[in-house]
Amino acid sequence: MKAVVWTRYGPPEVLQLQEVAKPAPKENEVLIRIHVATVTKGDCEIRRLRLPILFQLPLRLYLGLKAPKRITILGQELAGEIEAVGKEVTRFKKGDQVFAPTFFRLGAYAEYICLPERYLVSKPAWITYEEAATIPTGGINGLHYVRSANVQAGQRVLINGAGGTIGTYAVQVARAFGAKVTAVDGADKLDMLHSIGADHVMDYRKGDFTRSGETYDAIIDLVGKNSFSRIMRSLNRNGRYVVGYASIPAMIKRVSTSRRSDKKVILDQAKYSAEDYAALIELIAAGKVRAIIDRRYPLEQTAEAHRYVEQGHKKGNVVITVG
Repeated sequence: MKAVVWTRYGPPEVLQLQEVAKPAPKENEVLIRIHVATVTKGDCEIRRLRLPILFQLPLRLYLGLKAPKRITILGQELAGEIEAVGKEVTRFKKGDQVFAPTFFRLGAYAEYICLPERYLVSKPAWITYEEAATIPTGGINGLHYVRSANVQAGQRVLINGAGGTIGTYAVQVARAFGAKVTAVDGADKLDMLHSIGADHVMDYRKGDFTRSGETYDAIIDLVGKNSFSRIMRSLNRNGRYVVGYASIPAMIKRVSTSRRSDKKVILDQAKYSAEDYAALIELIAAGKVRAIIDRRYPLEQTAEAHRYVEQGHKKGNVVITVG
């Protein structure tokens, strides 16, 4: 089969299209013919291994100190069709349409992948493969962060880094919950953010939202480049600051903030539960949430897709068409 192989840590050029062996499912696995995968900022960070040292060292130990060895194909999410199932698989059969996160297995930049049955979600026929492939990372995390912030109708919510994979979903979910949403990102994304429901938009290059004098009931931060103390001052009483990025300082400050303030710092991760998927699919079915897809690349141009995502200009999602 064809796959984009990750040859070493570094720039997009380390991703090379190669012929590799087609996998066979174990007893509790399914073999999926992949139709669509995605490229996220997280994929690019893993490829280069540009992460805080607290996360980078364990990943090097897991993946390979000098070059990736345990895992050589990237890709965190996918949508496709089941081609074969293992003996212990009970919920799916050949021909079923599914989508899934790959978690630490990665491997979505290929024509086929084997995943445990528990990873999979049935794809409704009315959702396209492209739309479904964006749900595990952007959709589930966007929903999770809005829920973690305990967003209520009429509340004021600011989403920092709103124009990306997770942010575009979070904006729409918060609006579906009845919040008044302020979306912060680059100028080239503001029209799109208005179009998906943001009540107010801000260009981060023209001003720091923490210096505007405005306050919010919740701030969902997907970027982590603003002053922590000023963010706290930008929250209303009993406000919630949801940290959606890897941050050791935020982990430390979470404890001290909760002890001396009525404001909360929240860092918990999405659980990827069946209930979460069902809730998001219900919002999509109701027309309240949709996948924002910026660009499409064929499998052989995965390196170019990584290069584009790394520039920081993508609006919503970038997808890789495989099948």
